Amino acid sequence: MNDQFEPVIIGFTCNWCSYRAADLAGTARVKYPPNIRLIRLMCSGRMDPTFVFKALANGADGVLITGCHPGECHYLEQNYKALRRTLLLQRTIGQMGIEPARVKLVWASAAEGVRLAKEIASFVEEIRTLGPLNWPERLASAQANGRVALPLTLTPEEAPV
Repeated sequence: MNDQFEPVIIGFTCNWCSYRAADLAGTARVKYPPNIRLIRLMCSGRMDPTFVFKALANGADGVLITGCHPGECHYLEQNYKALRRTLLLQRTIGQMGIEPARVKLVWASAAEGVRLAKEIASFVEEIRTLGPLNWPERLASAQANGRVALPLTLTPEEAPV
């Protein structure tokens, strides 16, 4: 029996470039780990940061965001927005005690199926090295140790006025 940790990764992919690159990898029979679950967005710039937090809170060990190369976005400059959001997400989760390397941004055009498959395989290995995230358990432990000052949810009586 193999006891090696198998990470769960959520991938938010741009419809026009990276999702098509993943499709190209599949039709070309280029293998990449089955650990990733791809979610197609119209543009990487449409990736809301709450999507990443929700993925991590619901058991994902890492999040891969992929989009068109800078300057080649179908929506002009939205991939620059994705870059800014990813950097902000990495900084935010770092302050929450989660390794920033668990969120990664990759540029891949529609013709780069092989490159995207290599990036996915590389990211799976990076996350495997980091180990399981176990965010719900980490959060419960932090609350038990008094490191989390505010409750996650506030009752109407506790809400600030």
